[in-house]
Amino acid sequence: MTPYSTTTTPTDTAGATAARFLLLGDSHAGPIGRAAKAAGISFSGGPVGAGREFNAGFFDLRGKDVVFRGSETDGLYRTFLDELGVTGLDALDVPLVCTFGFSAHFIATTANWDIYRVHGGGFAPGFLRSRLFDDLVRAAVRDALAFYAHARAVGLRVVSVMPPQRVPSMSDPSVFRAAQETMRRALVELGVEVVDLRDRVTDEAGRQRPEFSEATDEIHGSLAFGRLILADLLDRGL
Repeated sequence: MTPYSTTTTPTDTAGATAARFLLLGDSHAGPIGRAAKAAGISFSGGPVGAGREFNAGFFDLRGKDVVFRGSETDGLYRTFLDELGVTGLDALDVPLVCTFGFSAHFIATTANWDIYRVHGGGFAPGFLRSRLFDDLVRAAVRDALAFYAHARAVGLRVVSVMPPQRVPSMSDPSVFRAAQETMRRALVELGVEVVDLRDRVTDEAGRQRPEFSEATDEIHGSLAFGRLILADLLDRGL
């Protein structure tokens, strides 16, 4: 895990630029951090773990702050807070940018959904838009949603970023697309702003275009994708 922190704090030398946001996420936060660093945009944070770690059972509340159950993750989080000169999530005076819960390829692992398939291997008409599917996905990402809900409850402006539209071979593309849409709707209900670049980065089949895809793997977005996300964040006033 590599935090892409470039924050300067109020205790730094004269002329230092204050951080614009705190970035917390899985590896999908990496291109955002790289883009911000390349553009000279000051922020604190970066990836703090793998996507599968941030769906359920990954944090506890300590007063109005959160404590991550993974010691390395919590250590990085505390470092980022120190950079910002605060002691807890509730004390942040900058927006939170987060990718938790949007690693939809884990939720969409093909074998996880075999029990719901009908004869022929597909799903019953309407299943991926059903209340049952919605409930299953929300249950799978329940603590990601709880994290966002807590951040909103302590008064933070929260922006979540949808993932690259890249579906690895282990995952079902239709479930991937439906699951991320469930997550997006759930976040909107919580008052979270969602960066959704699907119309700008995909081809006619809904797949991430090569120029916005990391060439070395089948999951991540490229620096160019990170730059589009950063531009969206700046357009929002971050």
